[in-house]
Amino acid sequence: MDIAIAGAGIGGLTAALSLHANGLRQVTVFEAAREIRQVGVGLNLPPHAVRELVELGLGEQLEQAGVRTAELAYYDPAGKLIWAEPRGIDAGYRWPQYSIHRGKLQDMLAQAVRERLGQNAIRTGTRLATATNIAASNRVLLTGEDLQANAGMRFEADLVIVADGIRSALRDHLAGQVTPLATNGWVMYRGSTRAAPFLSGHSMVIVGDEHQRIVVYPIGDGMQNWLLVRPRDASTQVTELGNWNLEVSPRKLAEGLGDWRFAWLDIQQLVADAPIAWEYPMADIDPLPRWIYGHCALLGDAAHAMYPFGSNGASQAIIDARVLAHALATESGIDAALQSYDRQRRLATAQVQTANRHQAGDVMAKVSSLARRAAHADAATELLEVERRYKQLAGFDVDTLNQRASWSVPPGAAPASSAPD
Repeated sequence: MDIAIAGAGIGGLTAALSLHANGLRQVTVFEAAREIRQVGVGLNLPPHAVRELVELGLGEQLEQAGVRTAELAYYDPAGKLIWAEPRGIDAGYRWPQYSIHRGKLQDMLAQAVRERLGQNAIRTGTRLATATNIAASNRVLLTGEDLQANAGMRFEADLVIVADGIRSALRDHLAGQVTPLATNGWVMYRGSTRAAPFLSGHSMVIVGDEHQRIVVYPIGDGMQNWLLVRPRDASTQVTELGNWNLEVSPRKLAEGLGDWRFAWLDIQQLVADAPIAWEYPMADIDPLPRWIYGHCALLGDAAHAMYPFGSNGASQAIIDARVLAHALATESGIDAALQSYDRQRRLATAQVQTANRHQAGDVMAKVSSLARRAAHADAATELLEVERRYKQLAGFDVDTLNQRASWSVPPGAAPASSAPD
C-alpha cells in the first residue's frame, strides 16, 4: 500500500514512523519547506506523548535532547505560589514529561524517518495543493508544485494523510470551503533566553492572571523557554492568523513586565534578554464534522488546531498518528481503518479543543479572582480540580495511561489494511 503524508511536522513525521513500525513501509512524506531546519522555540511533551515516542524507539534521544519536567507551579503576579504538582515520573507515570526545542524534536523525527524508511522518504520543496479520490482505481491523485524544479508535480497513493497544519491547503480543498480560523483576541509571544536555572532546574511555571501571564520552562543547553500571553491592544491591527513567523522586539515586550522580578526568577530580564521573539495571535479552528474524505484522512493541526493549553497541540497530533497507524495495521481494509480512526479520535479531540478555549480564559479569571482576595488555598483547590478533569479528558490521567494497551503492533504481523477494499 502506497501512503503519502502531506507535511513533515511533528504529526506527519510521527505518522511515518508509526506506519513503518506497524509494518507499512511504502510511505512518502511531502514538505513544502526546502529543508527541515531547527526553527521555533520550545514545547512540552507530557507522558501520553512521551509514551508513544518511547514505543517508537526514541526514548534515548528524548532523554539526551530534552529536559525532564519535575513539577508544574502556578504563581500570582506578585510571585506568590498558588499551587504546584509533580509531573512525569514524579507524579506516578511510567513515562517522563519532557520540555524540548521544537526544532530538535522535528529534526530527531526526520532523521529517524530517513534512517528507517530511506533517505528519499521525505521530499522537501514540494507544496501540495489538491487531493482527488479516483473512483476507478480507489486511489488518490495529489497535485502540487515541485519548488526545487520549479515545475508541477503529480503523485498517486492508496492513502493520503493530511498533516499540513492549521492553514491546510489539502483540508480546504477536500472540504470544499476554507475553514475559518477563530481567535479570542489574545496574542502569544514566544522566545527562549540563555539564563541560569530557576527553582528546581526542572520546573515549569505559570505566572500571572487573566490579564497577562507567562509560562517558563527549561529546554536544555542553558536555555529557558517562555510564552507570554496578553490581550491584543485594541489599537493594534490583527496580524495574520496561523502565521508563527512574525518577529517582535523582546525588549518592547519586557516593558510591560516591570513588576515581575522575583528572587527565584527575573521574568522582565528573561524576556528582554531573548535574542528574538515571535508574535502569534491565538487561533484555533472549530471542531470539524468529518476528518475522512475517501482515502484521505486529516491529522494534527489540519484536523484539530487548538489553543496551546495543557501542552496538547503536538501531543494530540502524536496520538493521532499512533491511532491511525494501529487502525491501518489491524482493521480489514483502508475504509474500515479510517472509520476506526475517526471514531477514536475526532470527538475526543473536539472535547480537548473546546476545553482549551475555556481553560485559556475562564479558569484563569476564577483562579486569579481568588488569589487577589488572598484565597490562595481555594485557588489551589480550583486548579487541582481543573487539572484532574483535563487529564481525564485528554487521556493522560495516571491510571488510564499506565494501564492502556499499546498501539504498537507486534513485529512480523501482516498489516490488515494491505488488502484491497
